Amino acid sequence: MADLLLRDARIAFTLALADLVRYAATLGFHLAFAEGMDRITGKDPTTDHMKGSLHEIGLAQDFDLYIDGVYMTETADHRHLGEWWEAYGVAHHLPLAWGGHFTHLDGNHYSSRWGGKA
Repeated sequence: MADLLLRDARIAFTLALADLVRYAATLGFHLAFAEGMDRITGKDPTTDHMKGSLHEIGLAQDFDLYIDGVYMTETADHRHLGEWWEAYGVAHHLPLAWGGHFTHLDGNHYSSRWGGKA
């Protein structure tokens, strides 16, 4: 039964990500999977996230953000999208979290809470 619940959470999370990407595009922002950039730059994505993380089970995604073709690196750059993401979660009864509200800021992190993790 736990697998069924995780499956449902992953599906809902993926659909929410699709809406985030579409919303960003309406603002003229562009999102790219950060893990893809890791492969281009030679960074090892397997060491980027700790074992047992939400990334590992399909409930977290890091995004690279581009505005007017410029790669944005600061948490503040993601603020509008991160706050939209959390409001979307409330409106759709999904436990979505944005890394810009974490103690250790992680502005490009978008996730769904699961098992006490965000």
